[in-house]
Amino acid sequence: MNKYIDTVEENILKTYNRMPVVFERGEEVYLYDTEGNKYLDFVSGIGVIGLGYSNEEFIKNIQDQASKLLHTSNLYYNTAIAEASEKLVKVSGMTKVFFTNSGAEAIEGALKVVKKYAYEKKGEGNYEVIAFEHSFHGRTLGALSVTGNEAYRKPFMPLLEGVKFAAYNNIDSVKKLINKDTIAIILEPIQGEGGVNVGTEEFLKEVEKICNENDILLILDEIQCGVGRTGSFYRFQKFGIKPDVVTSAKALGNGIAVGAFLVNEKLADHSLKPGDHGTTYGGNPMAGRAVSTVIDIFEKEDILGHVNKISAYFEDRLKDLASEYDFILELKGEGLLRGLKLREDKKVGEIVNKALENGLTVASAAGNVLRFLPPLIIEEVHIDEMIEKLKKSF
Repeated sequence: MNKYIDTVEENILKTYNRMPVVFERGEEVYLYDTEGNKYLDFVSGIGVIGLGYSNEEFIKNIQDQASKLLHTSNLYYNTAIAEASEKLVKVSGMTKVFFTNSGAEAIEGALKVVKKYAYEKKGEGNYEVIAFEHSFHGRTLGALSVTGNEAYRKPFMPLLEGVKFAAYNNIDSVKKLINKDTIAIILEPIQGEGGVNVGTEEFLKEVEKICNENDILLILDEIQCGVGRTGSFYRFQKFGIKPDVVTSAKALGNGIAVGAFLVNEKLADHSLKPGDHGTTYGGNPMAGRAVSTVIDIFEKEDILGHVNKISAYFEDRLKDLASEYDFILELKGEGLLRGLKLREDKKVGEIVNKALENGLTVASAAGNVLRFLPPLIIEEVHIDEMIEKLKKSF
């Protein structure tokens, strides 16, 4: 294990403080390191491995696609991405999709879409975007520009001009920032990295109303909270909200690198044209097969039904845990994206490290929050096991 760690530290640019473990394989909801130790995984690659590590249909289809065709570029059509696009447009309720390689690329594309729409409709000079404090949209320059954490942005200034930050779940703070140059509002229905902050139905609907009344485009970032994690394919669908742009990634490919941004009919007809945007790898056959298979498995195995059922048990067990320890101040989140806000003297990083020693992976989030992002296929027995390992870690 130490040999692998030393090799990474010697050769890879150090932009992460990695945990002292080297994973070698996964099975269902468990990870195994190079020493043969077993870990219950409640991080799932930061919400990526929704179907677990050994779904037979997913593995079979990926192996089959690898034997057929991996890449052609977007100079040509391919069968896999045609099937994936049809299924994703249908399940999302949007009009068209552009496939990317990551969530950050999806955000970059979404920003270009709204800028191009504003340019075509209003001409130059209209470019202001409202984002939110504590938000996280990615590390690329455009995504960073709309990320509501100054510490992340400051070393890379100047970023995109015209970005203003409102207070999350505070509609009055949004209204104060709107002017004639505002072209879009971007928000996460649940802020994951920012502290597992849940956008209320009232707030999300009010933002939608403001956008409709002022001809402002609504971008919903469902990269972490989407693809089934809250019990609907995308969270906005729970409330009947109709966004102009939706960004997606993570669990969309169950481990295969893929992202997407989806647009409604208005933007499909009046935004990006040939030559405005592109990608070499985005929409490759392997990614397309992964997306297509994920959507098929969601339907065949009723993943959404399972998430809704198991989420109630998960919430109950976390409530019991919170009542047992006085340093747990608040239970946060929804579905299978949950957080426990801890008292400041109980450092979440120390809990994460101790949990790893006890064979459990959990994550942190801003605000001293312990974050849980398990595979969507977890059962009650796995939740019970997690609770016991977490108690030991406490």
